[in-house]
Amino acid sequence: MAEPTEPKSKAQLDAEFSQLYGAHLRDVYSYAYYRVGNHHDAEDLTEQTFLQAYRHFERAQLESHGRPLRPWLIRIAHNLAANLYRDRSRKPSRPLEETAELASVHTTEDLVEGRDELGRVLDGVQHLPDDRREALIMRFALGMDNREIARAMGRSDGATKVLIHRAIKQLQGLIEAPGQEESVERGEAPGEEDGDE
Repeated sequence: MAEPTEPKSKAQLDAEFSQLYGAHLRDVYSYAYYRVGNHHDAEDLTEQTFLQAYRHFERAQLESHGRPLRPWLIRIAHNLAANLYRDRSRKPSRPLEETAELASVHTTEDLVEGRDELGRVLDGVQHLPDDRREALIMRFALGMDNREIARAMGRSDGATKVLIHRAIKQLQGLIEAPGQEESVERGEAPGEEDGDE
């Protein structure tokens, strides 16, 4: 029988939380930015996420049984973002197209073509149901694996894999055939049938 461990000192908890903060600040901010669409709200959401995480850090460490805490942080950010939308009942005030940064020199033609394609992708992402959009942000913007996403969203690994697959399929349909509003409202990609479960 394992002996109960002694409670950690405040200094030790603070040091461990500082490591967590340093390791995941960028991920939490990126998630928040993709979710709310502007820097000011993303900074506020990131700050609130870490404040809430700090309050529950010791318990989270115990309950995680040594698993990484990044999914837990993203889940806190997810819940806070949902509250923000519920409280404000509004869309992001700045379009997500402004998130694109070009890393290398391109011709004007390349830039225009790249921006058009990025614009279609980002517009498509905004038309996805919330759970599908969340899963894609976590997978492609944060590089989280399916298991981390499952933990962050409170789903099974299998359900998460299906969710991501359907989100990608729906996004491809939106990009290839824009204007399929009726399918989007039902949460389907154009051509996706109800029996696809």
